[in-house]
Amino acid sequence: MLNALEIHDLPVIDRLEIGFRPGLNVLTGETGAGKSILLGSLGLALGRRGSAGMVRDGASRGEVTATFGLGPDHPARDVLDEAGLPVSDELILRRVIVRDGRNTSYVNDRRVSGDTLRALSENLVEIHGQHDDRGLLNPRLHRAMLDAYADAEPLVEQVRNSWRGLADARGALADATAGLEGAREEESYLRHSVEELDNLDPRPGEEGELDRRRRLMRAAERIRTDVGKAYEAIGRNGAEGMINDALRWLEAAAGHAEGRLEEPVAALSRALTELGEAEHGVRDLIERLGHDPAELESVEERLFGIRAVARKHGVPPDALREFAEEMRGRLAAVEDSAAGLDALVLRRSDAQARYDRSARALSLRRAKAAVTLDGEMAGELVPLRMDGAGFLTDITPAEPGPRGRDSVAFTVSTNPGAPHGPIHRIASGGELSRFLLALKVCLTRGATGLTMIFDEIDRGVGGATADAIGRRLMTLSGNAQILVVTHSPQIAARGQHHWLVSKRVRDGVTFSGVARIEGKARVDELARMLAGSKVTAEAREAAKALLAG
Repeated sequence: MLNALEIHDLPVIDRLEIGFRPGLNVLTGETGAGKSILLGSLGLALGRRGSAGMVRDGASRGEVTATFGLGPDHPARDVLDEAGLPVSDELILRRVIVRDGRNTSYVNDRRVSGDTLRALSENLVEIHGQHDDRGLLNPRLHRAMLDAYADAEPLVEQVRNSWRGLADARGALADATAGLEGAREEESYLRHSVEELDNLDPRPGEEGELDRRRRLMRAAERIRTDVGKAYEAIGRNGAEGMINDALRWLEAAAGHAEGRLEEPVAALSRALTELGEAEHGVRDLIERLGHDPAELESVEERLFGIRAVARKHGVPPDALREFAEEMRGRLAAVEDSAAGLDALVLRRSDAQARYDRSARALSLRRAKAAVTLDGEMAGELVPLRMDGAGFLTDITPAEPGPRGRDSVAFTVSTNPGAPHGPIHRIASGGELSRFLLALKVCLTRGATGLTMIFDEIDRGVGGATADAIGRRLMTLSGNAQILVVTHSPQIAARGQHHWLVSKRVRDGVTFSGVARIEGKARVDELARMLAGSKVTAEAREAAKALLAG
């Protein structure tokens, strides 16, 4: 509920504070008194476009603050929570516009973006007027309105979930089909590659080992002679024999050298050990150098084969075995794809069936609710002096989607037998106001916590019709807070709270003010609305009769 509106330094308003009440609030005043500016200021707080021209002459900036009370289940709480803003029972929207055109929005003293402010305002206030370009006159929203009227949101959620499941199933099938087509195109390549790799059967590290063996065998002839000479030099006929002789001679003399030969004998013994290891290594190399020429050919053939296959597939030689496993997996996928595709086709069929069931249930709920709404509208139009008018909720097939496969439009006819058409094209100004009011009464029946503003909904009507509009607004205000800007005394008399918008001149400058009136002041205002600028005793009596009636 809108609890208060505070305005500073906007056109013809220097400072204004209004404390609105639950129920039906009516705002009246002479033409040009500032009623439209008042609603425009509220629109600023709710996120509508502002400009530097909206700042009062002589002021550097303008400001408007709207304070709302939020019930425990109010949808604005979810918007606040999602935006990371403080959530409490009181919500304060503030908009500041600077003379240079810059403007800033605040929610509970936190600076916010225009998108966040507008998301909040959509859950706080509904503004309706003769030229309403959103809400009831927007056919794109009629389906959602009918769903809310039918309490169909659980069904809508089922349809949305089943549509999501159907889209996923379709996507999976499309991806699998595309993948299968590509895989089948390369099936012969996969089979040849797997056969080639299986025949080659490369081992990790084998390419490096073969390369070392090949280099050693190719160098064998070149180093064989030198290695053989070295082996002879360190063998029994060379260094080993000479050291053995020296060691034997020294050991024979050691007994007469008083210990002076112990260290030389030990050193020669160590030298023999090291020499033995060297001889063993050289002998091992000689044995390896003694290869069969056919072995070199075999090593080179396998080495070059591994390298050729690696180049062909663009992988390192040591990764060929892993690559072979990948090829086998892709080939197995092709071979098993038929069964997998059948499963995805079945999944899509099941998802389609689930969507069809949920969409059909939603369509039936909408059709039933449409009949009920049309009947209620017929009953609402009679007291609004539109006995011959007709209202029809037109449901037609639409492309399937997340909200079902129905298109919904509210259509009207203004005379018996006349064709139905879109509500905003068929109805005249006065008729449109009454259609909108009747529809709003029907759609919000049972709802609570709403704040609705009707801007001159009485335009083009008067007398008994205006009285009927006033009575319907009273009915609507039973579960909602209603603000009505009106020139009709019949409507104004139905208000539970009456606000008078007036203008005054101070130091040659015009300002608007708002005051809550009751008692004699209210009688005088209704009399003015009835009689014009010259209020008569008869007009006052008529005003009292309206208030009593």
